[in-house]
Amino acid sequence: MNIERRISELGFVLPDQAQAPPGFEFAFEWARVRGNRVYVSGHSPLHADGTLAGPFGAVPSKVTLDAATDAARDSALAALASVRRAIGDLDRISAWLTVSGMVNADHGFTQTTTAINGFSDVVVQIFGPEIGAHARTAVGVAALPMNNAVVVSAEIEIDG
Repeated sequence: MNIERRISELGFVLPDQAQAPPGFEFAFEWARVRGNRVYVSGHSPLHADGTLAGPFGAVPSKVTLDAATDAARDSALAALASVRRAIGDLDRISAWLTVSGMVNADHGFTQTTTAINGFSDVVVQIFGPEIGAHARTAVGVAALPMNNAVVVSAEIEIDG
């Protein structure tokens, strides 16, 4: 399977590397390869040029559940872009192992799983169920970096 072609067929575009907002520095790797694993840092949606795309704020008072779900989908594309930069070829991905999603949630918001489905659904859509299926956590938190509505990290297995 040619993953880059599949991404294009689905109408998706992988963004450039994340650009730090003024006065902020990213002091970590977006994707760290160790053996046959890729540890993917928490990603949020990015514009094509790598700038933060939002939405920003708590779900559902400031950001709708649908917008949060779309943000999770776009976080998957940002994560894939980082993985591609780390491993060169997305066809090397042999399994998505775990996904951890965090939603900037209002107190009592219980639909974090629905929001993070945006990430999971696009991964399975791109890679198919054999490679794309994964274990997952979706939690609500009081705040996220830069007031993002969604942040998602992952662990991926790759072929040598």
